[in-house]
Amino acid sequence: MTSTTHSPILTIKDLHKSFGESHIMRGVNLTLEKGERHAIIGPNGAGKSTLFHLISGLLRPSSGTIHLDSRPIQGMDPQRINRLGLARSFQITNVFPGLSVFENLRLGVMRRHKLDYNFWRPASRATAVTAEVDVLLENVRLSGQRDTLAGELSYSEQRSLEIGIALASDPSVLLLDEPMAGMSREETDYTTGLIKELSQGRSLMIVEHDMDVVFSLSDRISVLVYGQIIATGTPEEIRNNKLVQEAYLGTEVQA
Repeated sequence: MTSTTHSPILTIKDLHKSFGESHIMRGVNLTLEKGERHAIIGPNGAGKSTLFHLISGLLRPSSGTIHLDSRPIQGMDPQRINRLGLARSFQITNVFPGLSVFENLRLGVMRRHKLDYNFWRPASRATAVTAEVDVLLENVRLSGQRDTLAGELSYSEQRSLEIGIALASDPSVLLLDEPMAGMSREETDYTTGLIKELSQGRSLMIVEHDMDVVFSLSDRISVLVYGQIIATGTPEEIRNNKLVQEAYLGTEVQA
């Protein structure tokens, strides 16, 4: 378990999102504590990715509030939310395949230092940026692939790189959307260990379908079904919750 302060860093209240007559979010209430690893689980179509889109600014809520460290962020654009300390990864790997691993990470670090449009200073001279990238490479275990094109990495290595790009903004809150999707068991175990390491000192919210990962990684779990949170609790509480078993987990949690 991670060490939490029992102080919310992300607070979602009565969040609604509709697309025409389709109601996707139906009054979601959720908190993420400082230093907590919090998993969001639920069946396909429950609204998990939509929830992440709303938190990260890709979608605007129909109503409700989202506070990041007590500051309202609902309706803000993604770049501004990122500057306030929230970063995310996506279900589909989102890297620049024609750039090296180092160059992918450097772009993320340069953006945080507002160097991405500095035409008069060669990127190679930004020694502070290079030093930060080297630390990121080590943290995401990709130092050996420093000069490899991102498109030539294995699938799990690309996901590691994407997590590194998210970390390049030095966020206090990290959202990971199905980071284990499409991985073998060996790749999943590797990435789970990496996430445990990299989430130390941060608040993590993760959407994941692999229940072994969810139960081993999370301090708390919230279950989203048809746009509503039907239960929140520790892994053991969720494992033993009859309503959750009927709505989602079923026989998966039976010992």
